[in-house]
Amino acid sequence: MSSKRTLWLLAGTVALVVVPLLMGGEFGGADGQAAELIEATVPGFAPWADPLWEPPSGEVESLFFALQAALGAFVVGLVIGRRQGAAKTREQNAPAPRSFPAE
Repeated sequence: MSSKRTLWLLAGTVALVVVPLLMGGEFGGADGQAAELIEATVPGFAPWADPLWEPPSGEVESLFFALQAALGAFVVGLVIGRRQGAAKTREQNAPAPRSFPAE
C-alpha cells in the first residue's frame, strides 16, 4: 500500500471520529437506545429473560468486551495471514513457465 493511500485512509478515519464530536454527537450503546424505544412503544414491558451472570462492575464488563474484540481481531488476522501465506507458498512452488527456443 502506498504511503499516500495510507495517509488518506488515516485522515478519513480521524475525520469519522472527530466530525461527530464537533457536531455535538454522543457515543452511546445500542442497548440503551433499544430499551428506550421498547419502553416508549410498549409501556410496562418486562423482559422475559434474565442474564445468566452479570459482571460485578462496569469495568469488568468493559474488560470482557475488550477481550472479545481482541480475540475477534486475532482470529481475523490469523485467517488473513494464513491465506496470504498459502498464496505465497503456491506462487513459490508453481512450476516456472517454459521458454520455447526462438525459430
